Amino acid sequence: VQLVESGGGLVQPGGSLRLSCVASGFTFSSCDMSWYRQAPGKERELVPHITSVINGGSTNYADSVKGRFTISRDNGKNTVYLQMNSLKPEDTAVYYCKAGFDRRLLRQLKYWGQGTQVTVSS
Repeated sequence: VQLVESGGGLVQPGGSLRLSCVASGFTFSSCDMSWYRQAPGKERELVPHITSVINGGSTNYADSVKGRFTISRDNGKNTVYLQMNSLKPEDTAVYYCKAGFDRRLLRQLKYWGQGTQVTVSS
């Protein structure tokens, strides 16, 4: 099983980044997927979540990113994306991709990627 994130980097406030997470080793389309982030000295927090194709790919977002971030998935490419717009310095964190509940196997997978650093600074 692998989850490989990419797309992080340094961006100025107000800028945009798109993170990608490519999955392998499990049935991606049947799994709920999430992005988490962890800033220095803080707990890891859920950012957005997208359900599997079985549940229609519905999404929900943390209040802190609503209207600025968009999660999406391409089941043909086994990839989940996080489009981040209007970035703020407080968005600075390591961003992690997570595979959660498998709606076909009806069990939690809890697979994590290695993380990608996002730094928002002028």
